[in-house]
Amino acid sequence: MNRRGHFTGMQEVMGSNPLPAWASKPCIMGIDEAGRGPVLGPMVYGCLYCSATYQKTLATLQFADSKTLKEEKREELFESIKADDSMGWAVDIIDPRELSAKMLKKDKINLNTISHDSAMGLVNKALAMGVLVTEVYVDTVGDADKYKVKLEEKFPGITFIVAKKADSLYPIVSGASIIAKVTRDKSLRGWVMDEKVECITRNFGSGYPGDPETKAWLDQNKHVVFGFPTLVRFSWGTCKSYIDKCAEVI
Repeated sequence: MNRRGHFTGMQEVMGSNPLPAWASKPCIMGIDEAGRGPVLGPMVYGCLYCSATYQKTLATLQFADSKTLKEEKREELFESIKADDSMGWAVDIIDPRELSAKMLKKDKINLNTISHDSAMGLVNKALAMGVLVTEVYVDTVGDADKYKVKLEEKFPGITFIVAKKADSLYPIVSGASIIAKVTRDKSLRGWVMDEKVECITRNFGSGYPGDPETKAWLDQNKHVVFGFPTLVRFSWGTCKSYIDKCAEVI
């Protein structure tokens, strides 16, 4: 689960079979992310798409911003999405090592750009499969107007609705939010440490910088030469004070 570009949903819903009939008619798509703020684990972008004529049904499916739902409810709703042949979905799992590498390289790529690229990658994947995406709802990253212009320039044939808190405004984005959140949570729970050191525990809390359990875990698992396990996003400000105390590289 910790590889980028793991498009489980696309494969599971569409498989190698021909596209369902509804996918060749005008479709809407919602896009949202999970794990933008944590210092640990991947950031996950998810999308949900369906025929434009399915919008009224979407409003009856109890989708909501994933942050307002209990874990059990999120997982239940994700299972209902996977079982519904009238919808398609996909995820992009961005490994913490990739986030660190891009944000710390000489020509830095900031988190907003990484987020934009992931969202556009999901649109591209659906289009490449033959899904007739005509309208996309996106939870904004950065300035909504500038993001909208960027998306419309990349995909001139698609209408984009970019808004703050889109996951609480549009059911199609709420569904994408659930997909992204459940995928990230499962990825973090099932994370296999690259480091073969017995003393590394999994008691890392929520992974958010302000979580005392997360901060304690970072403090316990720092290394004077190697820094942190690869679960950690080295580029986060939370890590700077630890890294500043590491051995000097000559």
